[in-house]
Formats: sequence, structure tokens, C-alpha cells
Amino acid sequence: MILKIIKYLYSIKFLVEMENKPITFQFISEPSDVNYGGNVHGGSVMKWIDQAGYACATTWSGNYSVTVYVGGIRFYEPIKIGEIVKVEAQVIYTGSSSMHISINVFSRNLKQPNFDKKTHCIIVFVAVDENGKKLPVPKWIPEIEEEKQKEQYAKRLMELRTQIEDEMKPFL
Repeated sequence: MILKIIKYLYSIKFLVEMENKPITFQFISEPSDVNYGGNVHGGSVMKWIDQAGYACATTWSGNYSVTVYVGGIRFYEPIKIGEIVKVEAQVIYTGSSSMHISINVFSRNLKQPNFDKKTHCIIVFVAVDENGKKLPVPKWIPEIEEEKQKEQYAKRLMELRTQIEDEMKPFL
């Protein structure tokens, strides 16, 4: 038990000193990612979102983290096979054990210098121990105006999720 507490305190010290920089994955979309229309399959994009979100949440919490909610995935434009894909994940709000991660997916043609935003969503993770019990996470405190706006965005989405869940209860 004492070892767990020491590990937890060390992880908090590490995370307090750590900046909330985006976790970024970059890779080339492959032919195995293709859908029937010849573009990257939405399921592949969702997998990348979950992987980047997991890396961000686990890095932030210092513990294994599980996806508890993915919402409002918005596909703006298709990603073409053979394009460079960039997936960025960043903490925008923390609860006692949850981490709200903003995910943006971009892509670009290899011959073009600039990325275009293709997908956006918010994904919520919870840190858990080896028995699946929730663990506390370090609090993220927004400092600049942009971070404060992102935190407010996450809070508004939490309110909307509560309303949606109430609407769905009779059908679950």
C-alpha cells in the first residue's frame, strides 16, 4: 500500500511539472484503411482517435485509462489514402478521475506543405487501477484564455451529454 502511495505521489509531482502539450501522432494512411468510396474508413479514424486519446490520458494520469465516452465526432472532409495524417490529443478538462481530451485529425497530400482539419471530437477517459476501480487524476488548471475557453467548451458538452442521457433512458 505504501508503495502505491509513493508511486501515486511521484506521478502527481511528475504531472504537475509537465506541461499540457498535445500528444501528436503522424503517419501515412495505408491502403488497408480504405473504405468502399476509396477514402480512409471512418472506423480507422475512430481507432486513431482512441489511440491518441489513450496516450494523452495515460500520460496525464500516470495510470492505465479507459474510454468512457466519445461524442460529437465530426468528419469535415475525407482523408485520402496515401496522405500524411496528424492526430492531436490534448487535455481540456479534468474531473476527479476523468479526463476530457480534445482530438483533432488533420491530413495533407505529401506534395503540399499544410495540413487541413478533417475530424474533431471530445473523448473522455477515466484512470483505473488493476481492478478497474477509478483513480484520482491530477487537476488540469487552464492558464491562458484559449485554455479557459476549451475548459468551458468541455463543461458545456458535459451538460449536453446529461440532457441526451436523460432523453435516452426510456430506450436503454
